[in-house]
Order: sequence, then C-alpha cells, then structure tokens
Amino acid sequence: MTQNHHSGESRLERGRRALAEIDGHAGEAVVASLADIAPDFATYLLEFPFGDIYSRPGLDLRAREIATIAALTAMGNAAPQLKVHIAAGLNVGLSREEIVETIMQMAVYAGFPAALNGLFAARAVFAERDAAG
Repeated sequence: MTQNHHSGESRLERGRRALAEIDGHAGEAVVASLADIAPDFATYLLEFPFGDIYSRPGLDLRAREIATIAALTAMGNAAPQLKVHIAAGLNVGLSREEIVETIMQMAVYAGFPAALNGLFAARAVFAERDAAG
C-alpha cells in the first residue's frame, strides 16, 4: 500500500482497502462479527484506524505493525487483537524473529507476564500459519 490517499476515495473505502491488505480475512471477520451488534462500530473501525491512521504517510506498514504489536503486548489484556496483528505483521513482511524480538522488548517496559502472554500468542499464530501451509 502506498499509504497515500487515493483521489476521491472515501475514508470507508480507504479503510476497507487497508484492512484487506493488512489483516486480510482476520480483519474482515472482526468487521463481520460486529454486524449484528454494532454495525456503526464496524464502520468506525474501518474509517478511523484503517482509513485515517494506517493510511497516513510517515510510517510504512511494517513500522506500524511493530508499534501495534508492541502496544497490544504491553497492554496485556488484548490477546485476540494481538493475534490479529501478529498475523498482520507477517502479512506486511515482518519476520517471525522481528515479531518475537518486539514482544520480548516489552518485558522491559510492561513486565514478564505481558511478554510471556505475547510470546504465547505469537506461537499460536505461527502454528496456525504452519498448519495452513
């Protein structure tokens, strides 16, 4: 993704495109899971994080996913979202080593429990990728 706003493209359209590139089916599943309870929230999710923030110039998608993986690891209470973004990191070209190192770095700032949980999330995502072939 060039991270430039396409002429005439709405925030929602830009968000859908970014979500598909970054998170693929996992992101689409999150949006679909909101349809019956909070469809407006699904729209906000597409427009703000993906249509506005992820689509900005200044950081490439690899750097944005490193930051997101670090933040979700440090939070320590967002395992489902962390797994989605570990997969997204792989989708945008992060290596498994880069993801593991990012998570390990969080032990310094968020503590060992947060880093351990992040590493377990990474192991699960890597195993899913290996099983998918």
